Amino acid sequence: MTILIKGEFLTIGQLIKKIKLIDSGGQIKQFMQSHQVKINGKLINTRNTKVRVGDTIWIDDQLYTIKAQNNEE
Repeated sequence: MTILIKGEFLTIGQLIKKIKLIDSGGQIKQFMQSHQVKINGKLINTRNTKVRVGDTIWIDDQLYTIKAQNNEE
C-alpha cells in the first residue's frame, strides 16, 4: 500500500494514526508494544521515529511505501 505524505517526514506514531490503525495518538504506545513495526527492515519500538519519503514500513505482515504528496493532489 502506498501512503502519501506532505512535508519532509512524519513520526511512525503519526503514520499509524493516518492509516487508521489507531483512533488517537494516546493509543500508540500500546500499539507499538503489541505489534512488530519495521522501517527499511529495522525493527523499531519508539513512536517518535521519523518516516521519510522513500521508506518502506512493515507493520506486522502489511507493507507500506511512503511517497511524497504532490501539491496538486
